[in-house]
Amino acid sequence: MPMITDAGDYFTKGCGRCDRFATPECSTRLWIDGLNDLRRICRDMGLEETVKWAHPTYMHADRNIAIFGAFKGDFRLSFLNPGLLKDTEGVLERQGPNSQIPGIIRFTNVAQVGAMEPIIRPYLRQLMVHAEAGTKPPKVEREIDMPDELTQALDADPELAEAFDALTPGRQKSYMFNLNQAKQSATRVARIARFREKILAGKGAMDR
Repeated sequence: MPMITDAGDYFTKGCGRCDRFATPECSTRLWIDGLNDLRRICRDMGLEETVKWAHPTYMHADRNIAIFGAFKGDFRLSFLNPGLLKDTEGVLERQGPNSQIPGIIRFTNVAQVGAMEPIIRPYLRQLMVHAEAGTKPPKVEREIDMPDELTQALDADPELAEAFDALTPGRQKSYMFNLNQAKQSATRVARIARFREKILAGKGAMDR
């Protein structure tokens, strides 16, 4: 099944990643009013709307700022490069138990978006200012260094981040070790794309 390439399709059909695409059972249908509110806020802020990893992604100054995700139990606004954010309101959560830096706002009611708009806007503005300045997020120390390309992929893909966080530490390390063997960034990006289905299936890099 082809994943969407037009952001508008996400708000009318879904992401195209599963057989619930364009059906009333798609998770986006459960939260569409809230997702449309998030879209309005991002557009009002002057962010550029595009699609990455089959989800609406919002950019500024050639940098990813935020991405949406919808699940059966909630929908989310994920801030990219969350290490640059000052969580002044204490609203950010981690993608999963192994996430190093909190970077998402999780909603379980569509009305929550409007109520949190006065918080969401300044958080987006923080990242827009950093994008304009070219500020890089601080490095997070790990037993095995996580390649920047994997960090960016997890930040931009909530589904992948949740699945990666659910892996055993050994399986996580298998991916980081494999990716660190690649000398070129493009090679690491390509490997992450190939690994995605294995990660979602709960497997390690060497698992069949």
